[in-house]
Amino acid sequence: MTIRRLFAASAALAAFVAAPGHAQPCTPVHTDHHVHVHAPAILEILPAYCRSPGRTSPCDPAFLQPLTADDLLADMDEAGVQTAWVMSTAYLAESPMMTPALADAAARVHAANAFTVAAAAAHPDRLVAFISVNPLASDALAEIASWKSQPFAKGLKLHLTNSGVDLRNADHVRRLAAVFDAASDARLTIMIHMRTRLEDYGARDVRIFVEQVLPHASNTSVVIAHSGGWGGLDANTWDAMEVFRNVRTEHPDTAPNLFFDLAQVFNADTSQGDRARLVEVMRSIGVERFVPGSDWPFSGPLDGYLNAAMVLLPLSSEETESLRRRRITMK
Repeated sequence: MTIRRLFAASAALAAFVAAPGHAQPCTPVHTDHHVHVHAPAILEILPAYCRSPGRTSPCDPAFLQPLTADDLLADMDEAGVQTAWVMSTAYLAESPMMTPALADAAARVHAANAFTVAAAAAHPDRLVAFISVNPLASDALAEIASWKSQPFAKGLKLHLTNSGVDLRNADHVRRLAAVFDAASDARLTIMIHMRTRLEDYGARDVRIFVEQVLPHASNTSVVIAHSGGWGGLDANTWDAMEVFRNVRTEHPDTAPNLFFDLAQVFNADTSQGDRARLVEVMRSIGVERFVPGSDWPFSGPLDGYLNAAMVLLPLSSEETESLRRRRITMK
């Protein structure tokens, strides 16, 4: 979604909220569980990354903005958001989409992670740092280990699309499971964008993940970014969510620390039918397992997304209030 469409969506949401019968909830979202602030080490390579022949689509203009932690905090204040989980984008330095590969990729990964952790250390009551790695990179386990005793490194962000992970590749699954082991050992909460680049991504991939990867996070929580997709509610995302619903229905004790964020899953353009279907799936899985997230800055202003967008979901007032207050407890 372009910046123009993002802000148009925010305006549409505001108009929707202002309409009779749609009063804006009084309680602001407590925690945004999914935001991004690029480190200087990543900003330096973004033009080349976006021009890279390894990419299959253009970069969103929002992706290139040189926004800072101060910009994020100002937007959080405007929206009444108390805390935010800041996802490092260090994995971009080792993405196979970046061609030719960077000679200093591993150093950039560490520098970008250090930037994110430093931002959280400077604002410990507001920001929570998630380091990131490409789980297929040779230095992934060492990078995770280097943050094990750092008190402000609280989580690990994994992005399977950008990392070139294929959940149908046994070696990729083995490496991803090893990364989960390392994160679990370090007590890092895992945020995983698990949609891959496969056009037919869906149920098959989720079953592999649930059976072969998720058990390796025994000592930590796992959050499925974008509720199993990459934003929006297309057929692939519904297919993925259906497997999670079946797992929770058939084996309710499976993965007690599994959650789903709602970052960019819906917006002002989402149909009423899809919003109703989403809520039905949320209730089947357990509304208490879903958490607010924006994917800032892709969301546009947080007030428009986290506050106005919530009224688009046909949840009960009690469910809405609980969702807005929800925050995952970190180990």
